[in-house]
Amino acid sequence: MDISDLPALNASLNALASVFLTTGYVLIRRGRQDAHKRCMLLALTTSALFLTSYVIYHANAGSVPFPGVGAIRVVYFAVLIPHVLLAATILPLALVTTARGLRGDYVRHRRIARWTLPLWLYVSVTGVIVYLMLYQLY
Repeated sequence: MDISDLPALNASLNALASVFLTTGYVLIRRGRQDAHKRCMLLALTTSALFLTSYVIYHANAGSVPFPGVGAIRVVYFAVLIPHVLLAATILPLALVTTARGLRGDYVRHRRIARWTLPLWLYVSVTGVIVYLMLYQLY
C-alpha cells in the first residue's frame, strides 16, 4: 500500500464507521446494551484509524483540488463545506459521548448522543460522497 491508496482506505473506513454507528443505534433501540457498546467502540476505533490515515495522506499529498466545473462544483462544495465544519465538532462530541457511556452516566450520555449520532453519521456518509466526487467522478 502506498500514499495513493489512502483516499480509498479513508472512504472505506468512513463507510465502515457508518455501518457500526447505524448498527449500534439499532442495538440500543432493541435493548442490547453490551452489543451497542461494542459497536460504538468499533465506530470510534474506525474513525480514529480514518483520522490517522487522513492526516498521513494530506501531510504527504497536500490538498487535492476538485476538477469539476459548473453545477457539479456547486454540489461538491455544498457537500464539502458542512462536512468539514461538522467533522471538526465530531471528535470532541464523540469523545464526550463515549466517556459518559463508559462511566455509566446514561442520562447525560443519551442527551448528547442524540446530537452526536446524526452528526457523526452525516460526517461519515458525506466523507464517502466527497471521496467519490473527488477521486472517482473524473
